Amino acid sequence: MALVVFLKGVNVGGHKTFRPSVLAREMAQLGVINVGAAGTFVVRKPISQAKLRLEFRRRLPFQTEAMICSGSDMLRLVSAEVYAGEPCGPDIVRFVGILAKRPRVVPALPLHLPPGADWVVRIVAVRGRFALGVYRRMMRAIGVLGQLEKHLGGPIACRNWNTCSGLCELLKS
Repeated sequence: MALVVFLKGVNVGGHKTFRPSVLAREMAQLGVINVGAAGTFVVRKPISQAKLRLEFRRRLPFQTEAMICSGSDMLRLVSAEVYAGEPCGPDIVRFVGILAKRPRVVPALPLHLPPGADWVVRIVAVRGRFALGVYRRMMRAIGVLGQLEKHLGGPIACRNWNTCSGLCELLKS
């Protein structure tokens, strides 16, 4: 099965910028496909995660973390009803945080950041290396998302739920 790579904190606010389509072309021999979301790739050819991580490090002009998971893990995640009963709408965004490794301790859920009724980010489930949540569409959401690493015990790359759903369509084809 294919691997999925999520680069952390790239092409956001003018920092750690690169052209994902160019990188995918440079890595075509590995079957790398740029998904279109900043720093999200599918790798179709068999390769170890260690070698793949090294290839990305070698080709990127900056240091970043690469969260790598199997395509089958993504398919299982998206096929589950993880957002049943959660709000959705123009002011609420569903997202997935891909952790570098499974958290040692899962915080009490739902986790509200900041705590209370005026939360900006809410984690509703943690499944292995995936933290599922929603955030309110507001300027301070990116800063609050950055606090998740402290609560979940390590590096995390966040992607919109729609990106993950689209990614699964690519994995199925």
